[in-house]
Amino acid sequence: MAAKDSNRPRLLLLDGHSLAYRAFYALPVENFNTSTGQPTNAIYGFASMLANTLRDEQPTHLAVAFDVSRKTFRTEEYPDYKANRTSAPDGFKGQVELIGELLDAMSVPRFALEGFEADDIIATLATRAAADGFDVLIVTGDRDSLQLVGEHVTVLYPTKGVSELTRFTPEKVEEKYGLTPRQYPDFAALRGDPSDNLPGIPGVGEKTATKWITQFGSLADLIERVDEVKGKVGDKLREHLESVRLNRRLTELVCDVELPAGPADLARRPYDRPALTVVLDALEFRNPNFRERIYAADPGAEAEEAAVAGEGVSVDGRVLASGELAGWLEEHSGEPLGVASLHAWALGAGSVSEIALATASGPAAWFDPTQLTEEDERAWSRWLEDAARPKALHIAKHVMRVFAEHGWTVEGITMDTALAAYLIKPGRRSFALDDLSVEYLGRELKAAAAPGQVDLFADEAAEAEALMVQARTVLDLAEVFTGRLKEDGADALMHDVELPMSALLSRMERIGIAADRPSLEALETQFGAAVQQAVQSAHDAVGHEFNLGSPKQLQEILFGELGLPRTKKIKTGYTTDADALAWLAAQTDNELPVILLRHRDQTKLRATVQGLIKSVAADGRIHTTFNQMVAATGRLSSTDPNLQNIPVRTEEGRRIRRAFVVGEGYESLLTADYSQIELRIMAHLSEDEALSAAFTSGEDLHTTVGSQVFDVPPAEVDAEMRRKIKAMSYGLAYGLSAFGLSQQLAITPEEARRLMENYFERFGGIRDFLRRVVEEARETGYTETLLGRRRYLPDLTSDNRQRREMAERMALNAPIQGSAADIVKIAMLRVDEAMAKENLSSRLLLQVHDEIVIELAPGEREAVESLVRREMAGAYPLRAPLDVSVGVGPDWETAAH
Repeated sequence: MAAKDSNRPRLLLLDGHSLAYRAFYALPVENFNTSTGQPTNAIYGFASMLANTLRDEQPTHLAVAFDVSRKTFRTEEYPDYKANRTSAPDGFKGQVELIGELLDAMSVPRFALEGFEADDIIATLATRAAADGFDVLIVTGDRDSLQLVGEHVTVLYPTKGVSELTRFTPEKVEEKYGLTPRQYPDFAALRGDPSDNLPGIPGVGEKTATKWITQFGSLADLIERVDEVKGKVGDKLREHLESVRLNRRLTELVCDVELPAGPADLARRPYDRPALTVVLDALEFRNPNFRERIYAADPGAEAEEAAVAGEGVSVDGRVLASGELAGWLEEHSGEPLGVASLHAWALGAGSVSEIALATASGPAAWFDPTQLTEEDERAWSRWLEDAARPKALHIAKHVMRVFAEHGWTVEGITMDTALAAYLIKPGRRSFALDDLSVEYLGRELKAAAAPGQVDLFADEAAEAEALMVQARTVLDLAEVFTGRLKEDGADALMHDVELPMSALLSRMERIGIAADRPSLEALETQFGAAVQQAVQSAHDAVGHEFNLGSPKQLQEILFGELGLPRTKKIKTGYTTDADALAWLAAQTDNELPVILLRHRDQTKLRATVQGLIKSVAADGRIHTTFNQMVAATGRLSSTDPNLQNIPVRTEEGRRIRRAFVVGEGYESLLTADYSQIELRIMAHLSEDEALSAAFTSGEDLHTTVGSQVFDVPPAEVDAEMRRKIKAMSYGLAYGLSAFGLSQQLAITPEEARRLMENYFERFGGIRDFLRRVVEEARETGYTETLLGRRRYLPDLTSDNRQRREMAERMALNAPIQGSAADIVKIAMLRVDEAMAKENLSSRLLLQVHDEIVIELAPGEREAVESLVRREMAGAYPLRAPLDVSVGVGPDWETAAH
C-alpha cells in the first residue's frame, strides 16, 4: 500500500482464530494460567498483538472475524477439506470465547457466520471497504488472503509468532512469488495446500506452478492450452486437472457474504472501561506494562498514547563461522556471558537450532551448533561445564534440559532472569523476556521466530542480531535483578535454593518415571464405562436424554422439571458446580445430584488417565515438566501431565498411582514426605509452647490437642472430636475462616466460632501469631517465609471488603505454605547431594504434593532410606522437629506410607 492517505478512512481487519492459534504456540501455556487453572497464553498474545497494531497503524475502523466451525460450504463440496487437522489442544479450548469477551469490553465489532470461514468475512469487508474509499489492513496468518492485496488493501502477515508483521503489498507479493495477487489463487490451486488437505500435483512444486502461471497468464488459460505442456509434468497436470479445478474453487475467497454491518459501521468506539477492567482482572493480567498498552489504544482515552521508553540496545554482533567459536570464547574468557538460544521441537525431543552469547561491554556472537568443529565443540563443552565461568540465562531449567539432549552440562549459572523476576514479583503471570525487558530496562525486544511457524521472509542476519540482543538483554536484566534480590533479601534463596533446584528438576524431567501402559489403558476403559453408566443413570432418573455437560440444560432439569431447591444465583441462572450438587444431594432425596457428581468424578478420572497415556514416551516413561514459577507460595507444580491431578486418598487415585512403576534395571520405588509439616511450621513461627509440646509428647497430635480444646482426657477424645480438631489445625494453616470451617465440618458458623475461640484459649501463641502476620503484612505489603521468600499482597489495604479479606487469608497462609515449600526444596537438594557423595546409583524422580519419589538401584535400599531420613529431618531446625515417613514398593502406590 502506498503512503498512508490521511484523507482516507483506515480499516483494520483481523483473523481471530488464526492469530489466537499463533499466539497459543508463541507463548508457553504453562506460564499463563489463572489461579483457577484457565490457560490465557493465546488471549495474552492476541491482546498484545492487537494493542501493538492499533498503536502502530492507527486505524479509524476495526473488526475481528472468527470461524464458527469446520463445517462450511467448502466441506460440503469437499468433505476432506481441512480433515487432516487435529482438534484444538486442550489448553487452547475456551480461550477464543474469552478473547470475544475481551473484544466486547474494548468495543471491537466481531463477526462469525455459519457456513463461512473468517477469511470470507474479511474478504467481503475488505472488498466493500476498498470500493468505498477505505485503506484496508488485514492481519492474518492465512496466505489465501494474499489474493485480496491491491492498491488499497495490504495484508500484514505474522512472521515471528504474532509479534512481527510483514507487509504484503502488490509489489511484495510479486517479489515473493513472481506473481500478482490476482494470480495467487491460480498458483495456490496448482501448488495445493497440505495445511488445508488440498492435494498438489505429484512432481510439481512452487517453481513449476509459478512458471506455468507466468507463461500462460492464468489457470484458466493454462487449462485451455494444457496440451502445450509437455513431458511427464504435463501428463501429471492433465491427470490431476479435476483436483486443480477443485482447489481453485475452494481457495477463492467469497467477497459477497451477507453481513449485519458494513465498513462504515465499524468506526472505532471508546472502551467500556469498567467491563474491560473486570475482564483483565478475571484473566489475572496484572502486568502493568501490558495493561498500559491495552488502555493506551483506547480511542476514548484523554491522554495521547505513551511511547515505550528507551532507545533499545545495540551489540557489536558477529556471526561465527565454523571453527571460530573456540577463539571467541577464549577472547572473552574473563567476562560473564549472557546466553540466548532457540529450540526446535520434533517428536517431543528438543534440539538447539541457534545460540547467541553476549558480553556487558558490547561484543556478542551467534553460531549454529550443528556447524561446530571438534575444537569448537570441545571449547563450548568446557566453557559450559566450567563453574568458574559466570553465565546468565532465561528459564535456565528449560535450557539445561534441552542442552542435555546434546550432551552439554551447564555449570556456573549465576542468574536466571525468569526466576529472579519470580522472586521479586511472585504474583506476576508472565516471565517472558520481552515483557521483563520493557518493564525493567525500558526497551522492547524483537521476538525470535516461534518453532514450527512458517516464516515467509527468513532473514538470517536479522534473526542472529535479534538473538544476540536477547542474550545482551539477559545480561542487562541480570545486573538489575542482582541488586533487587539483595535489596529484598532473596539473593541467598536464589543461589542456594532456586538455581540448584532448576538443575535438579531438569535432570528429574529427563529421567521421568516408568509407566505401566496396559494398566493405564485398562483404567481408561473402566472409567469410560463408568462415565457411560452415569449418563444412562441420569437419563433414567429424569426420563429423557440430555447433555450432562450443559449448565443450561442442568438448570432447566434440576430447578424446572424436578423443582429442586435453588442454589446460588449467578449471571446465567443458578449454579450447578460441584459444591452446589453436593449441597443438593444433602438437601434432597433426589438421586440425580449424586449421579451428576459421580459422572463428573469419573469423567475427570478418565481425562487424567487419557493424559497419562498420551504422555508415555518412547522409553516407556512419563516425563512431566516441573514448574518453579507458578505458585506464589513457592510450591512446585507439574504439567504435561499434571501429576497433582491424581487423587491421593481415593481408591481410584490409588489404582492410577499403581501404574507408576519401577523402571528396568532398578529394584523398587521409595517415597518420603514430612508428617504434619505445616503444623510444625505453625508451632515454630508462633512459638506456641503448648503446640510444640503436643508434637514432642509422643502421642497422636490431634488427640492431644483435642484433649486440651475440649477439656477431656485423651482417652475420651472420640473420632468426631479428632476430626474437628484436625480440620481446625490445618484450616488455620490455610487461612480458613470461621465460616469456611463451618462449611467444611457441616456445623453452624456460631459453633465453628466457639470452636476457634476454645482453640485459641489453649493455644494463644497461634492466635497472636496470626494477628501479627496480617498486621505486619499490612504495614510492609508482603509476608515472608523462614527463608525470606516474599509474597506481596497489595489488596490488604483495599477498600473492597472481599478482596481485602481474601488477601488476609493469603497472608495467613503464605508464611506457612511457603516455608513448607522451601523446606521440601532444601530436603530434595540435600538428598540428591548425599546420594551423589555416597556414589549411589539411585535417583530422584518426582516431587508431588510435598512427597518425593526415588528409584532405588539394586542393593541400595538401606543406604538410601537412611540418608533420606537424615537429610530430610535436618533440612531446617524447627521447635517441633521435622518427622519423615518413608515407604518402599514396586510401584508408587505400594510404596506409600
